[in-house]
Amino acid sequence: MPLVSEQVTDAVTQSNVKVVGEAPAMAMGNVYQSLAHSHGLMFENAVNAQMHGFTNAQAASTQGVMQIYSVDTISDSIAIARMISASMSPT
Repeated sequence: MPLVSEQVTDAVTQSNVKVVGEAPAMAMGNVYQSLAHSHGLMFENAVNAQMHGFTNAQAASTQGVMQIYSVDTISDSIAIARMISASMSPT
């Protein structure tokens, strides 16, 4: 005489088969979800790096323009004033 009913054994066996049968699909689902998350992080980092690159380029351009504008123009003004006064004075 069996210690466990055949119906109980059948139910346990069927649920174990179901779990084992679903395992590959669950594993692939986890792999695809992880891959999608990794791609999302990759694109986020690429956008962030591009933004920082543009910020650095703008800062470099601003520094260059500031250097161009800060060239000493007083000496040019003095030279032009001397040329004007020299051309106006009678020789």
